[in-house]
Amino acid sequence: MRSRQTFLIALATVSLLEVTTGFAETVIPNSALIPSTGYYTNDLGTNIVTTGGGNAANVGLASGRNDDGFMALALPFSVTFFGNTYNSLFINNNGSVSFGAGISSFIPSGPTGAPQPIISPYFGDVDTRNALSGVVHYQTNVANQLVVTWDQVGYFNQHADVLNSFQLILRSTDFSVPVGEGNIGFFYSTMGWEVTDTSQTSAVGFGDGAGNGEVLESSLQSGLNGILQDHHIWFDPNLQVVGGETPLPAALPMFAGGAGVLGFLGWRKRKTKQLKA
Repeated sequence: MRSRQTFLIALATVSLLEVTTGFAETVIPNSALIPSTGYYTNDLGTNIVTTGGGNAANVGLASGRNDDGFMALALPFSVTFFGNTYNSLFINNNGSVSFGAGISSFIPSGPTGAPQPIISPYFGDVDTRNALSGVVHYQTNVANQLVVTWDQVGYFNQHADVLNSFQLILRSTDFSVPVGEGNIGFFYSTMGWEVTDTSQTSAVGFGDGAGNGEVLESSLQSGLNGILQDHHIWFDPNLQVVGGETPLPAALPMFAGGAGVLGFLGWRKRKTKQLKA
């Protein structure tokens, strides 16, 4: 448990961030990642079929192969995130799920730069159109739990020489969580790429769609994929790390039981992807 002095320093840091940048961003230390191998579950379920997206989304394509697409999904349970409760979300091909609308953005400005509330195990320019790439899967076979897996996926522009494998576990606040686990989990297996034809880095974390959020320490820095490989991390309903280091600075509850750090307008950049022959 943090001392009162540490808490006051953290609170002052949050206030300073809000004043100087217009938003609050909490940092998750890299050391909070726990070594592991493989996914949380090998039950991947069915592949996504996109209902919208940007470049080459291949809307409705049964195989799920696409670039920048997303799929709307009705949840069989409710999730409270940044003070709002949702019973549906969007699975985004580019390494995230979002609430309220899908995200086809491919430049990983980070979760705090996303235009919608977002949970991002790996925000990068995923492209699954190459036949050697895997696709994105989802399953809700366990009550009050969603698992989304980006299984051996390639990167833009239709590259599959190296692949990434990562998984998101999202649970209702009613889920009976086993000891040592949490309500949100990120699991990473082989992480072969971060540099794409459009970007040089990737990002991990959470955002409220208004510029506030929580990000892994090495997000948007070179070498993030290597740091993540063969690791996992769990978060409790307040986005505090389970069984690891607490994010700093200590922000208000964000996942359940309150609005969290809200009310600040963030900025974001949009870029148009150029199709390559």
